[in-house]
Amino acid sequence: MSDLTGQKSPRSPASIRAFSVHLLTASGTGLALIAMLEAVREHWAAMFGWLGLALLIDAIDGPLARRLDVGRRLPNWSGETLDLVVDFVTYVFVPAYAITASGLLIPLAAPLLGFAIVVSGALYFADRRMKTDDNHFRGFPALWNITAFYLFLLKPPAAIGSAALALLVVLSFAPVHVIHPVRTMRFRPFNLVLMAVWAALCIFAVVANFDVPAIAKIVLCGIALHILFSDLILRTLIRRFS
Repeated sequence: MSDLTGQKSPRSPASIRAFSVHLLTASGTGLALIAMLEAVREHWAAMFGWLGLALLIDAIDGPLARRLDVGRRLPNWSGETLDLVVDFVTYVFVPAYAITASGLLIPLAAPLLGFAIVVSGALYFADRRMKTDDNHFRGFPALWNITAFYLFLLKPPAAIGSAALALLVVLSFAPVHVIHPVRTMRFRPFNLVLMAVWAALCIFAVVANFDVPAIAKIVLCGIALHILFSDLILRTLIRRFS
């Protein structure tokens, strides 16, 4: 008779530790639900706090899974599928609701953009080419949780915000590469420092309910532009001068 971990052998400590990583990953869906409840109440800072905790779990569960050899110990459980399910609700679905209900977009465009975000996000996660062999994302990597954060941080005019979101939807399918700030090896130490600064400023912004000095917004925007466009700029320069 199989146990909870899907193994026919008795529950070993190693299998239980491995399954605990799946539980950690799956807890992201619970955090997404809590974030959604906060979003419905328009407690936006609290929503981003829960989504931020989900983002932290997403950052640590992969290394834990590799360290504990989860794939080999629990072959009946797909960590990759579980990760995609959690990522969709935390990176796409809950943020799409927040974006749509934010009141920061053109009213007629808001539901259409929300629809486009969830559909394009679902297609993006189903695309087996979403990541390249050199640890880049292909197209805009459906980081709608981060996009929503910047929308609430900057509060641009509704027309500009709506146009920017529409452009990102299109870029989800564009033949451009976006660096993975942790896994891309080129400039990795520099990128890790930037991510530490970015995380600290994001926490500051959420705690302050987005009432932060202009310099904090400038730094956050500069880091975002680096992540999105540094690879494109570098490849363009290499082609031009090679």
